[in-house]
Amino acid sequence: QVQLVESGGGLVQAGGSLRPSCAASGLTFSRYVMGWVPQGPGKEREVGAFIRGWGARTNYADFVKGRFTISRENAKNTLYLQMNSLKPEDTAAYYCAAGGPEGGLIKPWILSTSYDYWGQGTQVTVSS
Repeated sequence: QVQLVESGGGLVQAGGSLRPSCAASGLTFSRYVMGWVPQGPGKEREVGAFIRGWGARTNYADFVKGRFTISRENAKNTLYLQMNSLKPEDTAAYYCAAGGPEGGLIKPWILSTSYDYWGQGTQVTVSS
């Protein structure tokens, strides 16, 4: 079965950096759109960034644009999120999500409802 396992969250001061990762198994990783989806306290899950399988095109929500970078290593079935210039409002559980297989599938990947598989999340806490 499909498993997505996040790691690399933690506690960091405002302005600091973290690089969570997500190890995927049970799917043809390169064929899936992958996303990072934060869920802050009392908030809905909202896609922060996603990356296509083929060609690795990326897309970012305004609240992370210019500070976070999503990337993937298909040979290692691993997804990353480089988080820089962290702010207290970035505090959230960060979920790895997979949608697809992409093929000719057209979906609004910026919406969390487009994803089929989810990890358990890794907590990121930013202190002021």
